[in-house]
Amino acid sequence: MMAQTDMPLAELLTHLDRLAQQSLALWDMPPNARARLINVSENATYLVEADDGYKAILRIHREQYHTRRAIECELAWIAGLKDARAVVTPASYTGKNGEIIQQGRIDPLQNPRFMVLFEFVEGTQPDEAGDLEAPFEELGEIAALTHEQSKRWQRPANFERLVWNVETVFGDAPNWGNWRDAPNVTPEIATVLEAVEVRVRERLEAFGAGDDRYGLIHADMRLANLLTGPEGTRLIDFDDCGFGWFLYDFATGISFMEDDPRVPALKAAWVRGYEKVRPLDDAEKDEIDTFVMLRRMALLAWIGSHIEAPEPQAMAPDFARVTAELGAEWLAKTAAQA
Repeated sequence: MMAQTDMPLAELLTHLDRLAQQSLALWDMPPNARARLINVSENATYLVEADDGYKAILRIHREQYHTRRAIECELAWIAGLKDARAVVTPASYTGKNGEIIQQGRIDPLQNPRFMVLFEFVEGTQPDEAGDLEAPFEELGEIAALTHEQSKRWQRPANFERLVWNVETVFGDAPNWGNWRDAPNVTPEIATVLEAVEVRVRERLEAFGAGDDRYGLIHADMRLANLLTGPEGTRLIDFDDCGFGWFLYDFATGISFMEDDPRVPALKAAWVRGYEKVRPLDDAEKDEIDTFVMLRRMALLAWIGSHIEAPEPQAMAPDFARVTAELGAEWLAKTAAQA
């Protein structure tokens, strides 16, 4: 989880703010630059601004989530995508010591934190309340471009990133914890979700993880991570990138809105965009909803393991119930297909 278990989030953020301010000196930037918190999730993200118009994005990594090597591999893939002109991604800045990844510590935090300073990208996120079909078609095309590049790319030696598969969602050491520990998972809800887990496991084992279906993915391709500006659309926030099924990227795109009545139209739009670059066979299209359920279950676990943060707290009251409702509908649909 984001916070140390012995420290309330508000107190942690006070310390991280001090760390952010004192760490700006690690990079070449105007002396009057200041950092302002703009997002808290896995990491704490700050907008850095100075009087002369300077802007950058500082990411202070959550402790014990990624190793230095894993962050190096994330940044290597971002650079590889940019070099291949597959998608446009923000650059990162080298510190005064010649390293892209910086490290800093402040009392009373127990451990030092990794930090990366990214280029500030002018742009706006698609409006979730507006017409989303065009953004999702673009999202599908961007996903396919990243997948094609990831298949061709020669990864650096000792490449280390998270894995997003059945075992890392449902297994003994899940990335985001056990969904059973999430708030409001009643016995009735748990019964439905146990059946969902079994069915997801069965279907994805049959689906397989060949190179044409499984590889290096962004793994958090939400609209919030698309920025459209003067230089086109950029894909940001590769913090969760790792190995998984390519179609999982669609499921991440509808994170937290899986029950929205627009989802079937958004799925069709995403597939249209995707197939501009890579064809999908009928078996792949038929399995997209399985990945939606896999992701939804992962998010339920995420809410439970990140409950100290504002966003999970806001979603916690109804998330388990709606997940079970979605799961029951999906179980009925897949049973009818059998």
